[in-house]
Amino acid sequence: MKVPSSIWKKATSSLSLVLLGGGIALGGNYLINSPESFAKDRVDATAAAETPASEVAIAVPQNYVSDVVNRVGDSVVRIDASRTVATNTPVMFEDPFFRQFFGSQMPNIPNEQIQRGMGSGFVVSSDGLILTNAHVVEGSDQVKVTLKDGSTHQGKVMGTDSLTDVAVIKIEAQDLPAVTFADSELLQPGEWAIAIGNPLGLDNTVTTGIVSATGRTSAQVGVADKRVSFIQTDAAINPGNSGGPLLNAKGEVIGINTAIIQNAQGLGFAIPVNAARDIAEELIANGKVDHPFLGVQMAEITPELKQELKSQTNLDVSADEGILIIDVVPNSPAAQAGLRSGDVISQVEGQNVTNAEEVQQAVAKTTVGEQLALGLQRDGKQLDLAVTVGLLPQPQQAANR
Repeated sequence: MKVPSSIWKKATSSLSLVLLGGGIALGGNYLINSPESFAKDRVDATAAAETPASEVAIAVPQNYVSDVVNRVGDSVVRIDASRTVATNTPVMFEDPFFRQFFGSQMPNIPNEQIQRGMGSGFVVSSDGLILTNAHVVEGSDQVKVTLKDGSTHQGKVMGTDSLTDVAVIKIEAQDLPAVTFADSELLQPGEWAIAIGNPLGLDNTVTTGIVSATGRTSAQVGVADKRVSFIQTDAAINPGNSGGPLLNAKGEVIGINTAIIQNAQGLGFAIPVNAARDIAEELIANGKVDHPFLGVQMAEITPELKQELKSQTNLDVSADEGILIIDVVPNSPAAQAGLRSGDVISQVEGQNVTNAEEVQQAVAKTTVGEQLALGLQRDGKQLDLAVTVGLLPQPQQAANR
């Protein structure tokens, strides 16, 4: 039974393309055990008081943020990208009749215009490989990379992946300072987070905060067309920070700053570096990434969803948990395997699932051409189906993104 679009739009769905720290201040106390030590302190203090202020050296402890910036700052770059796009000139402006009567008064609208954008990136190898966001450089005609020392280089885009918003750039340079990577799988909320980038054209800006959460879904962040689980941070991220590194207190990269929620304060998101690194390796090797594809739109079953389905479509979903298939893309692997709108996915590869993100992750880990075993509920009965996972069509070819 086809579920109306008004239902699934209201559901919190993962449009799975399964369709698919504070510095630590150190202090110490002097333990005075004898008159001799006290007298020595008196003499030292008197000598210090008599020393001219210009000759007194004050030791200021350096906090962990300064240390990280000093070690990693040279690895962060500014990226200026430009692309030429066609302008939509009204047909009437090209009509000789109008030009005859209005002559020089006719506006001179160019057929093309140049769009410019700016973002950040960071060096991942000493020979000039740079990691950034796909949306910073995608479709660009020219990419200019500016290092912290002010030198500029022409960048070559080795590949972009819009589904994960990761891109790799190459510049002709040697002996560049490369970042080190942390294991983002070990990341926990509450850890320190440092963002370095070029927000609003202000180069080499440093902001700090903590990791507010991990595992935020693309639907929660508001970018349902992405296949990423995001790191949430309260370190200030603004336009221009995109593509820059999010670092831990050791100066290791934990993510790529990528998204902000409009009209929200203290909310920024980053792509976990483990996922970004895997994508980058494929882009370097092949120039593209092949994503596995199932071909369904899904929504987690909730009491509210069940009630609305029953009242508007007479569809009585008996399952209390699982993932309801809202729609099946025609000719997709899911359609060819016999999945239907209204089916409830309860298991993937023998493991119980309760949200769409778990299904999406299972598909993402499957190699194109492999079979994925699904446990379903259909019309109150249990059903097992095996779906041969396909290759996600390119965005311009996809039936539904």
